Amino acid sequence: MSFLNYLVSGLSLGSVYAIIALGYTMVYGIAKMLNFAHGDVIMIGSYVCFFAVMRYNMNPFLGVLIAVVLCTLLGITIEKLAYKPLRSAPSLAVLITAIGVSYFLQNTAQLLWTPNPKVFNSIVGNGSVQLGALSVSYVTILTIAACVIIMIVLTMFINKTKMGKAMRAVSEDKGAAQLMGIDVNRTISTTFAIGSGLAAIAGVLLCSAYPTLTPTTGAMPGIKAFTAAVFGGIGSIPGAFLGGLLLGVIENLAKAYISTQFSDAIVFGVLIIVLLVKPAGLLGKQTREKV
Repeated sequence: MSFLNYLVSGLSLGSVYAIIALGYTMVYGIAKMLNFAHGDVIMIGSYVCFFAVMRYNMNPFLGVLIAVVLCTLLGITIEKLAYKPLRSAPSLAVLITAIGVSYFLQNTAQLLWTPNPKVFNSIVGNGSVQLGALSVSYVTILTIAACVIIMIVLTMFINKTKMGKAMRAVSEDKGAAQLMGIDVNRTISTTFAIGSGLAAIAGVLLCSAYPTLTPTTGAMPGIKAFTAAVFGGIGSIPGAFLGGLLLGVIENLAKAYISTQFSDAIVFGVLIIVLLVKPAGLLGKQTREKV
């Protein structure tokens, strides 16, 4: 396989990381919390699409739509039941709760969907487009295109819509936003809804490229996507996009030219080096806390 093939494959994987990282960075940027259950929402979305398409013979894109709707509702429910009561709690309490929700979703999936693993068929088939010596699969094209479209639509939503402006206001100062008449709770719930819907799309695209589906499918991609969000600048939407793409490319090239066993270590090593040079990430802004 040529360098160009590895690069395109890395961009495809990075696009999945970027879509997941957008959910992380939005929740952190607005609610100032890390939702470590996000990776497991990816897994739930993949299972929903799997059963819709494989068991009930639905159109694959209808299956994706159902997965997005159910994961959106799941995200809102998790926020209402697990995180909303902890709005004023210390960050450590929220973090432990997020880990608890993650394990709850994983174990529920293990109880409901056995035996494991399941084989997830690509939603666009296994064909490819030949561009000279470069072979690009349909899944790769769809994944990169979906990532770019989501990035553009999300940026326009944040900058142009009333809810997007409310999200930016809550991100800056929750108290001041509330005094200006913004419903902070509704804004945070909307953020969770959008992030969870994106997680479902990312899960389907991930399983289309790597077709094994288990209750822990979203765990490592979730951690890597969080790494991508930190890499690009946590809280920055363009940073999550850039961080995801770079992380995917670095991981794929490390597997191809260095070692498949040490690729994860190389990825996290690059993250450490970047944060030593730019503690806020590539596109993150250094903020000062008032004491």
